[in-house]
Amino acid sequence: MNETFLAVLKHEGPVTIVAPYAQPAAVVNTWMSYVSLVGDELRIPAAGMHSVEAAAKDDDRVTLTFGSKAVEGTVGPGAGFHVHGHARFETSGPAFDEKKKQFPWLTRLLVVTIDDVEQKI
Repeated sequence: MNETFLAVLKHEGPVTIVAPYAQPAAVVNTWMSYVSLVGDELRIPAAGMHSVEAAAKDDDRVTLTFGSKAVEGTVGPGAGFHVHGHARFETSGPAFDEKKKQFPWLTRLLVVTIDDVEQKI
């Protein structure tokens, strides 16, 4: 992973999750502090996110946006990224159980297998 992207993940801020190929596109938000990076996967607790889950049944491609003004970007303060990958929702298993301990309110775990990380700013 790009060091700048890893630095951005350490700061709080919103994360937008988009299922761009749904009709209409499905868009939800969460917080950076909820997201775990494990290998090439992002693990995100889900209590809502029903529109993204429904969209993933037909086309599992998603784009997530991450950013922080506290990290130096390509043209000064502020770095932002688009992460492209494939989404699945889990309701059991070791990863689900681990995240449930952290966030007892989750009903599902969104797992995004990362295809690429693209720095935008």
